[in-house]
Amino acid sequence: MWGGSEVTSSVDAAYAAVRDGIVSGEHAAGSRLREEDLAEALGVSRTPVREALRRLHSEGLVELEPRRGALVATWGADELDEIFELRALVEGYGARRAATRVTEVEVARLEGLCDEMDEAAARRPVPDHERIGALNQALHHEIHRVASSRYVAGLLTSLVQMPLVMRTFHRYEPEELARSMGHHRELVAALRARRPEWAEAVMHAHVEAARVTLRRELPG
Repeated sequence: MWGGSEVTSSVDAAYAAVRDGIVSGEHAAGSRLREEDLAEALGVSRTPVREALRRLHSEGLVELEPRRGALVATWGADELDEIFELRALVEGYGARRAATRVTEVEVARLEGLCDEMDEAAARRPVPDHERIGALNQALHHEIHRVASSRYVAGLLTSLVQMPLVMRTFHRYEPEELARSMGHHRELVAALRARRPEWAEAVMHAHVEAARVTLRRELPG
């Protein structure tokens, strides 16, 4: 019989694998996630898969429906608008708070992330969207960490899932990608200057620009 740590490890592994499949697009929005198929593919029993699906449901990535089981979550225009309005409020507050706490070492770290994103965006024949996405996530997480708030990161956990699934940067036109990179640079400038209002305003604009990009591909 498995011990508690083994069960937890199996749940964590199943959660990570299914989440990665959703975020990468392997499991498309609206598609059914069969416990037995996932368990067989992952080499585990259905119990850790079931627990992993419940965790993903709590994060908004999976819908659990009676008699239909688990489905990859879908979003409409109204849901997207609400999510991004909330993100702008919370991330704007986080940026404002970070501007009063950031150190020179942390500013340098954020500048390094911007440099790496610029390099990935300049890749030819096409930008390295996967790399940009990972670096963008790292930059936002760093700002949340600098904000030193017990609540900001927790509130954003479910709010950032949908943009990840929609793989935002793959949908950017060249001018939109350039604007996003510019927002990152301006955010770092505002943090370096210790200007909370400026940092908050730039973060609001940054999140709103992402919303507009994703919104045009949804009906309604």
